[in-house]
Amino acid sequence: MGPVQTYHVEGITHEAKGVARLNGKVTFIEGALPGESVTAQVTKAGRRFDEAALHSIIEPSDYRVEPACPHFSICGGCSFQHLADEKQLAAKHDWLQGQLRKVATMQDFESLVDAPTQYRRRARIAIEQKKGQLAMGFRGKSSSDIVSIDQCVVLTAPLQTIFLSLKTALLQSELAGLLGHIELLEDTKGVSVLFRLNFEVSDELKETWERWAQDEQITLYWQAPKASKAEVSPEKMRHYELDGLKLSYHPQDFIQVNAAMNQKMVMQAIDWLALNDRDIVLDLFCGVGNFSLPLAKYAQKVIGVEVQDSMVEAARHNAQLNRLDNVAFVAADLTQPVENGLISKQITKVLLDPPRAGAFEFLDSIIKIAPTQILYVSCNASTLARDAEYLVAKGYRVLRVSLMDMFPQTSHVETMMLLQKKK
Repeated sequence: MGPVQTYHVEGITHEAKGVARLNGKVTFIEGALPGESVTAQVTKAGRRFDEAALHSIIEPSDYRVEPACPHFSICGGCSFQHLADEKQLAAKHDWLQGQLRKVATMQDFESLVDAPTQYRRRARIAIEQKKGQLAMGFRGKSSSDIVSIDQCVVLTAPLQTIFLSLKTALLQSELAGLLGHIELLEDTKGVSVLFRLNFEVSDELKETWERWAQDEQITLYWQAPKASKAEVSPEKMRHYELDGLKLSYHPQDFIQVNAAMNQKMVMQAIDWLALNDRDIVLDLFCGVGNFSLPLAKYAQKVIGVEVQDSMVEAARHNAQLNRLDNVAFVAADLTQPVENGLISKQITKVLLDPPRAGAFEFLDSIIKIAPTQILYVSCNASTLARDAEYLVAKGYRVLRVSLMDMFPQTSHVETMMLLQKKK
């Protein structure tokens, strides 16, 4: 640990660390905001930059606010609660423009936003019982320790309510010591709780908790020890509504956790692609049809591709459920080259929503397909920048970029980019 020194904070990283310079060397100070004078102590000295812990605030920023959550300083869930909402968005914009500077230097970045709190409809809760004490909450900042909480301001109100009821009930139950983690979920069907078991549970204990779930008017799921997923009967599958459609899914399938922003994102995709009855759209990493099914209402045909067989089956079921016969789903490994069958489909537009690693292995296949437009939805701006640079080098240009604030109060940035094939 170095001495406590005074710093003037010039900027902020997208991870909410203040950026200061002392004797020409950059120092990142967690919890410090631009424009502030602070004292801080170096905790990690590096060759190019130092990291420091905030000691005191001499002159606070005009945009510093009191965090809404009492656990903010130690919980690893949120990083931006001490900064006013509009400045959170500005910090994310600055970071995103820096990430995409090689492909969108003159771009006017758009924004898609919704409520800054009570937006998260899904959460994975860590749990641990030691010496009669129950810790239930999220992992700490830069720590594997569980921060035990009583409230979470980014959870939807029904999930906050069930969290408190669940915690109270677990304090009086032997079940707490048998659990790996808990998954909370809210959708159009209501609220559900999933118990991931580390050990077998007696029928009597299960019946006790089923009665609790009935009293709380929620659905309860059990994932057996060593099972990869909970066994769910057809009538207990989940569903959510989107653009007048009903999407069914397994409670552990991927869905966007911010329902309002998901609705806005899908509508923006439809608007940007300006689909007509001549368009044949390829939707890569399609999941259970979150984009494919709404797009099928406007296009001639949509082909959804997903690696997981179970999600392909769910997507096909959703197409039947919504009586959409112009959408097809196939299972394929999207790290491998495309089959010639897709190239012959005369695809006009491609939408892709890959995981954090991006879609670099599949880009050559997209270029062979030669769509007029590519709509890239990204949860990782650095892999988006890499993939977009490659597409630009192969004859595409960036038309529009939107920062989608899917996770307010956190450093996470989602991006939508529209690329057009050059003539």
